[in-house]
Amino acid sequence: MVSSPAPRTPWLVRVIAVAAVVATAVLVPPYLTLDQDASRIDVAREPLWWLLVVHVLAAATAMLLGVLQLVPRIRRRREVHRRIGRTFLVVGVAAFVGTGIPLALTTPHGAVTRYGVLIPALLWPLLAVAGWRAIRRRDVEAHRAWMLRLFAVTFFAVSARLIVPVLLLLQLPVMGAWYDGDVERAVEASIPVGQWLGWIVNLAIAEAVIRRTRTPVSPRGGSRDVAFAPD
Repeated sequence: MVSSPAPRTPWLVRVIAVAAVVATAVLVPPYLTLDQDASRIDVAREPLWWLLVVHVLAAATAMLLGVLQLVPRIRRRREVHRRIGRTFLVVGVAAFVGTGIPLALTTPHGAVTRYGVLIPALLWPLLAVAGWRAIRRRDVEAHRAWMLRLFAVTFFAVSARLIVPVLLLLQLPVMGAWYDGDVERAVEASIPVGQWLGWIVNLAIAEAVIRRTRTPVSPRGGSRDVAFAPD
């Protein structure tokens, strides 16, 4: 029996993949070289710098692994898919729980930034557990939905950086009145808002995708497409 060909990678996944690769190439190098002066993120105390290095590298790895899990051809290779899923979960725990939460709690940039990055860090393990429990009980449809939400949170740092320029463009008519024409002040004020919108917008898009692409339940109680399976 000839198996049906894997579906083509959706355009949205292609866009996400390009954004993930470009963001990794631009944002990660200072942390690979351990150049603290080139860091794009300030930390409250010197020892937290090393925590930041682990966080950035782990978060970038989790993001790229998550992109792979969105590719239909990879999802069809069940064993590869499962191994990537397990690695994604382990690296993600390091990025969001082990380092993300402490960094959020100690950020020197105020309460708006603190909670803007703390909430997705706290959401990450909750969504991961929900996805893991769903696949353990063979509820593939629920598993797929939870893991899409989890990737949405994983990808939020990239989305936040894309949203900030949009916020700046929207504020151009009031730049003089709000910031006295000081672009640097406008950027500093927009970054915390972008951090909130990064994960909120991502989750909204994920929910739209989940509702649009719900698959019929197979006779054995699951959908025909498995995403992010960890077991």
